[in-house]
Amino acid sequence: MPSSPSSSSSARASRRKPLLIAAAVAAASVALGLASWQATKPAERADRADRGASASQPRSAGSDTHAGLAGLARREAGDKLAVGRADAPVVLIEYSDFKCGYCGKFTRDTEPALIAKYVEEGTLRIEWRNFPIFGAESEAAAKAAWAAGQQDRFREFHAAAYAQGAKEKGFGEARLLELAREAGVPDLERFRQDMAGEGAAAALRKDQEEGYGIGVSSTPSFLVNGRPIAGAQPQAAFAAAIEQAKATAKAAAGAGSGGGTGAGAAR
Repeated sequence: MPSSPSSSSSARASRRKPLLIAAAVAAASVALGLASWQATKPAERADRADRGASASQPRSAGSDTHAGLAGLARREAGDKLAVGRADAPVVLIEYSDFKCGYCGKFTRDTEPALIAKYVEEGTLRIEWRNFPIFGAESEAAAKAAWAAGQQDRFREFHAAAYAQGAKEKGFGEARLLELAREAGVPDLERFRQDMAGEGAAAALRKDQEEGYGIGVSSTPSFLVNGRPIAGAQPQAAFAAAIEQAKATAKAAAGAGSGGGTGAGAAR
């Protein structure tokens, strides 16, 4: 029986959707790559330990691009490397390296305030991506953080590894075990095994492939509902991006429900 015009249109739309998302992410890789490059001046890039120090606001990549990047939010309820409601209207994705000084600065100076204000009220979800760019110790620390997360101690390990002066002590195996103890990881033998296992390596590859795929080239780099922010910007810059994303999500939810409050609407 021949298909109806409406079913044919629906099939064509279904085939187009993945292509549109792929095109948006490809366009975003250029925009975020440029933003990441701008985040670190040439002299600073020469000193890799300080990469990400000075960030300028990235250029707008357009609403389609942002929508494509917003789709990178995993929103998995049991995600060990995330905090906040899975259905929060705003998702901040953070690509960071434990040996990056400005990642530590963001973690100490900015992130706690964002969690206290926006995560606890249900507006914001933060998803961390391990994105080591400074060599073997960076990768080891990323795997250790993942391993700590398997025992529900990722945030504690994250805080300990980014504490003032922590990166100067290095991330050799003995130091990583010390950080795990500091983070309250209950089973250190399991932690050691998980850190060296294929699960940690696979999780790290997934995060790296995602970051490189959208053009991340310096740390820290962020997406706020798909809008890129490069570098450890002031708290006000993140607050403004979150408020804008919250308003946009609320408007979209209202339009989608005929003016009512949708499940993903901001409170």
